[in-house]
Amino acid sequence: MREIVFDTETTGLSPETGDRVIEIAAVELDDFKLTERYFHVYINPEREIPAGAIDVHGITNEFIADKPKFAEVVEGFLDFIGDAPLVAHNAEFDFRFLNAELKRLGKPPLDPARMVDTLAIARSRHPGAPASLDALCKRYGIDLSKRTKHGALIDSEILAELYVELKGGKQSSLSLQVVSVARERVARAAPTSVRKEEIRLVTEADIERHHAYFEKAWKEGFWAKFAEDSLAPLQRGEG
Repeated sequence: MREIVFDTETTGLSPETGDRVIEIAAVELDDFKLTERYFHVYINPEREIPAGAIDVHGITNEFIADKPKFAEVVEGFLDFIGDAPLVAHNAEFDFRFLNAELKRLGKPPLDPARMVDTLAIARSRHPGAPASLDALCKRYGIDLSKRTKHGALIDSEILAELYVELKGGKQSSLSLQVVSVARERVARAAPTSVRKEEIRLVTEADIERHHAYFEKAWKEGFWAKFAEDSLAPLQRGEG
């Protein structure tokens, strides 16, 4: 399945009061694997970027002055995302900004049904735990060394890796591979007289039955009798 993981950088926090998108990046996942296809643009917001926002993402007014306007890049972005699900961290924020930009151009908004919010997924999986991108990357052991400031492209790539972890993609794939290899090894080592359907891996239930058997053997069998005989002299004060 094709999915798009994306991020935006903006001039502030509120598109309703005139804040604009200044960077969009999107990367493509195909069946939870990152492809080589991506979309990335800087955008002239046609307004000043406040110092507080510059401190966060490092995008200055001088840098952005000669960049294209949203109207000039929107078709390329829409072509890239197609009709795929759109994955973002705190996705409602990015959808609000992009839909404000689309509305300004008289274009249809992005359908909220396409929204996949990794923040909501993380809060569901880890109730009460920190759910920022940084905190989640530390939880899942994702390298953040290349992320010195917020940037849409680097954040999209990091988020793609985190999304796969949150969905269990890598672990599920690894588990299936390990089980498959184990079954093949068992099959190769089995005598030819053993039917294939009789070959299976040890389960948790098998282990529990194993422990129960030896616990019963200890209580009722030879080893219990041996212990009783060995301790009897000590109990009579003969040891």
